[in-house]
Amino acid sequence: MNERMRRLARSARVAVAMGAIACSALSLGGCASVSTRAEPPALTGDALAERVSAREAWVSQFETWSFSGRAAVRKGRQGGSGRIEWTQHDARRYSVSLSAPVTRQSWRLDGDLHSESGRLEGLDGGPREGEFAEDLLRDATGWDVPLQQLGRWVRGAPAPELPVDSVDYDAEGRPVRLRQAGWTVRYLAWRAGPTGQPDLPAEIEAESGDARVRLILENWTFASP
Repeated sequence: MNERMRRLARSARVAVAMGAIACSALSLGGCASVSTRAEPPALTGDALAERVSAREAWVSQFETWSFSGRAAVRKGRQGGSGRIEWTQHDARRYSVSLSAPVTRQSWRLDGDLHSESGRLEGLDGGPREGEFAEDLLRDATGWDVPLQQLGRWVRGAPAPELPVDSVDYDAEGRPVRLRQAGWTVRYLAWRAGPTGQPDLPAEIEAESGDARVRLILENWTFASP
């Protein structure tokens, strides 16, 4: 076991979630009933480290993937919601589309994880380009969205290029709460992953100060590595 895994085995704090998660305005429809079956023994030490390592290895092997679902974004009094589609074209390039059926408004952001630049289309005044995609989106919409890290967070793993402040895990070794880059990410629901592979987040919420991003992750696709 490498030094990183030893540190994780010593310091990881296991948080076993009990009871049902309250329904939100963005829930997929109704609260799930509470299961009465016995909870599995919580993973600790080496077993937890191995489960976390396996998830991060699985996440890292896919450069091309996508998800669709619903999003709600808020910064102070500025907010919006709608359908979201995120496509990771390769290790660098990604596209994020958000559409609001009620208002019939939509925009698309094409970004580069290496250069951090972006191009935003669909807003008044025509396409806009910027050196930093996050700043470009903030200037256009008033929203703070951690685009550089969100692609890893939505797959249940921390961003590898930044230090992790803390991670809490459930009894099955899945993250419950992750603190990184000034954000707190809460994993509110999970769904079964591909056969024999880790579970995938079904609902997450990321908060930093008065900024909040909430995602319902409905459909996943992963290209063969």
